Amino acid sequence: MNTIVVGAALMLLASTAATAQTQVPNADWPKLPVKNSGLSEEKLSLMHAAVASSEFKKIGSILIARHGKLVYEDYFEGDGTTLRDTRSATKTIAGVLVGIAIHEGKLSGIDAKVLSLLPERAGKLQNPDPRKQSITIEDFLTMSSPLECDDWNDESRGNEERMYLVEDWTQFILDLPIRGRMHLGEKNEPPPYGRYFSYCTGGVFTLSEILGKVTGMRTDRYAQQKLFAPLGIINAQWVYSPLNLPHTGGGLRLTSRDLLKVVQLYLDSGRWQGTRIVEEDWVRNSTQPHARVDDATEYGYLWWLKSFYRGENSYPAFLMTGNGGNKVVAIPALDMAVVITSTNFNARGMHEQTDKILTDYILASLQK
Repeated sequence: MNTIVVGAALMLLASTAATAQTQVPNADWPKLPVKNSGLSEEKLSLMHAAVASSEFKKIGSILIARHGKLVYEDYFEGDGTTLRDTRSATKTIAGVLVGIAIHEGKLSGIDAKVLSLLPERAGKLQNPDPRKQSITIEDFLTMSSPLECDDWNDESRGNEERMYLVEDWTQFILDLPIRGRMHLGEKNEPPPYGRYFSYCTGGVFTLSEILGKVTGMRTDRYAQQKLFAPLGIINAQWVYSPLNLPHTGGGLRLTSRDLLKVVQLYLDSGRWQGTRIVEEDWVRNSTQPHARVDDATEYGYLWWLKSFYRGENSYPAFLMTGNGGNKVVAIPALDMAVVITSTNFNARGMHEQTDKILTDYILASLQK
């Protein structure tokens, strides 16, 4: 690329960032110029040009923080005030709130039994099974309850699209039968970490009712008081079930900057600008593997765990991810947080496109 084009791209990038900053009502991120961040301005300008030219489709925003400071902010759809629909990426918020509730003594711990916390549900279960009594908070945090719920299988009785057709989502989930698993040969090998992963939005939604019961506060209000207000998040738009329960299974709309705050909070071991919001041990346990998704991906407490690559270098990350190719990523070894929002909902290659931006441009921009 010639120097004139590079210069024009950098001027456009600077103009975009300046415009966005004037539109953000809560611009409380400390700033760090790209040139001082260890990232290449030229490589990031090439990223901007690639997205702006539609080489990458339906990208809404790209933000990068390094060493706790906002380094890069670029908007292609909407601006800094736009509330982003990142779908299931915001499931992770439910795990943050569970950790806060445990620290406050509202929940006894991850081993707390779901039906013991919801006794009015226990008395009217369909498909009764003694194993249901043993389902714990941790089972829902790790997508590994024994219920027949799999959003990645259209035929699953617990698929979230079936849940949305009924009024009482919690009862829908708890009424599901126990799932079975075939195996080859007589020996049934135990899964990694002792858990079978099965992606289940309904289980995460059920945490909303549990949080409301144990805290005495509807989950959206608890989130605002205990998490959003301390982070300086002033605008959050929730989705609600037909029974008016906040949907912790996804759809919560936040600005791109506020999504970046959530992952930066965990990158900084539960502190935001020096203030403790989440306990360090909860952050550590949440971002450790508790179930295996596939050969390249593991799962913590509603955090995805995988590595991204730059050449031969591997960078382990924990991240929030959602339909459309939305990703909110922490890379501890680089002290870096990244938000990429996208509206490629249900499109083939949506996540691969976002990963390419992250690896071929953002990681490729590393200079030190």
